[in-house]
Amino acid sequence: MEMQDRYQRGWEKLRETDEKAGDRIVENLKDIAPDFARYIIEFAFGDIFSRPGLDLKSREIAVVAALTALGNAAPQLKYHIDAALNVGCSRQEVIEIIMQMAFLRLLTGSPQRGKCLKSAIPRRVAWFSPLFHRTGSYEPVNSNART
Repeated sequence: MEMQDRYQRGWEKLRETDEKAGDRIVENLKDIAPDFARYIIEFAFGDIFSRPGLDLKSREIAVVAALTALGNAAPQLKYHIDAALNVGCSRQEVIEIIMQMAFLRLLTGSPQRGKCLKSAIPRRVAWFSPLFHRTGSYEPVNSNART
């Protein structure tokens, strides 16, 4: 019965981060490694994410920070950026987390993190573009125009 309790607890915790994530995990792994999907749900979400001591928002902040620092887990980073937003992180908090981690890695691979952020928060971070940072606008600057 304990295994079923872990799975149910994990499924419920996973749904708090993204209502359809559990279905996607099971579907994506059913033909390859169905046990792995069960392990993810039971262990990651049923055991780790369900522990007392940190709320779900704090856990997602930690995961976004860790995945950003790793620099090679783009699909997981995209998921956890969305999850962080779903559990109460603001857009600015997510951006600050990524900036902090990018700084600690001396900006190694930071363009990839920007792409993850931009794709995970469509249109909500339009200003994240290098063009916006250079000009304060998305309108291209015509260098031939006379003022």
